[in-house]
Amino acid sequence: MNHNTPVPPLSPRPLRHLAEVHRRVMTAGRLRAQGVSVAEANEQCRPGGPWQQLLPGVFLLHPGPPTSEERLHAVLMYAARERGTGVPSQPGAEDPHRPVYAEAMITGLAALTLHGFSSTPPLLSLDRIDVLVPRMRRLRSAGGARIVRTSALPAPEQVTGLPVAPVPRALADAVTELTDAGAVRRLLTEAVRGGHCEPAAVVRELSNAKLLSRPHVVDAVDSLLAEGRAIAEDRLYRMVREYGLPDPVWNVDLRLPGGPHLGGLDAYWPDQAVAVELDTRAPRQDEDALWSEYARKREHLERLGITVVHITPRKLRDAMEQQATVVRTALMASGDRDPAAYVVVLPR
Repeated sequence: MNHNTPVPPLSPRPLRHLAEVHRRVMTAGRLRAQGVSVAEANEQCRPGGPWQQLLPGVFLLHPGPPTSEERLHAVLMYAARERGTGVPSQPGAEDPHRPVYAEAMITGLAALTLHGFSSTPPLLSLDRIDVLVPRMRRLRSAGGARIVRTSALPAPEQVTGLPVAPVPRALADAVTELTDAGAVRRLLTEAVRGGHCEPAAVVRELSNAKLLSRPHVVDAVDSLLAEGRAIAEDRLYRMVREYGLPDPVWNVDLRLPGGPHLGGLDAYWPDQAVAVELDTRAPRQDEDALWSEYARKREHLERLGITVVHITPRKLRDAMEQQATVVRTALMASGDRDPAAYVVVLPR
């Protein structure tokens, strides 16, 4: 440390000991609680001084560029709900200096990077970091912080000790700002292929954000749904193989002899009259109509004596063994039922 540099009046610890980020980045309120006035803080931020102001009311207690961790904390300190003395939150019981951010979380591209996405830019290359706050907060975007408002704040996930929006919400906030179709497709594909979330959760957030009217987003969603279905089908093959279920006929259409088409199925065991249907519906405007179609088909098949097991991609991902047990139980129970009506099985 250069001995000619003026020593700042604040001394929670001397500057050379400011190893933890919440000692290097502080709000005006927290500084005031340490006995440092706004005027004194501003004096330390003069050109060539030892501190700098990163955002309104948020100070970095060293010269030189902030690290990505410092930028993230600064954005949260700026946006978090202030209580009492202007400190962004109640101090944590284990460390009175550690802020606990209330009603604010990182979202958008920065959140996706924190969640481990490889198709997002590194944090240091982002000009602005998106932070999600309740709609009624009186707060403006400033400097490196872009304020994103929501009427319903999701429960944050803790990533490296920071509150971060869940992947589907962070994706919607990122896509809002993107006009490049390729970038949108890469993000949505990585979300599903990387196992971060199911397609339906992504589409629901994009729909809530009114983004499904943008052609490049709709194109990316169509690719995403195809990708999600392919992954779910692959998991269904694995489930049958790994849990020793008898081989079904795959991807078939059923018809009544000389009669109407009964619908497509992902797997069918003709001897036991048991069918599996993957529910890969996306929650869009026509969801109710699509669900009635699913329900109609299921009811019709069950009236003919065919048991239909409905499986969502999420259940296949998170509880494959349980789903295998459901199918096995249906196969075993077939002997106790009346024989099913004769149906014609055709490749789909």
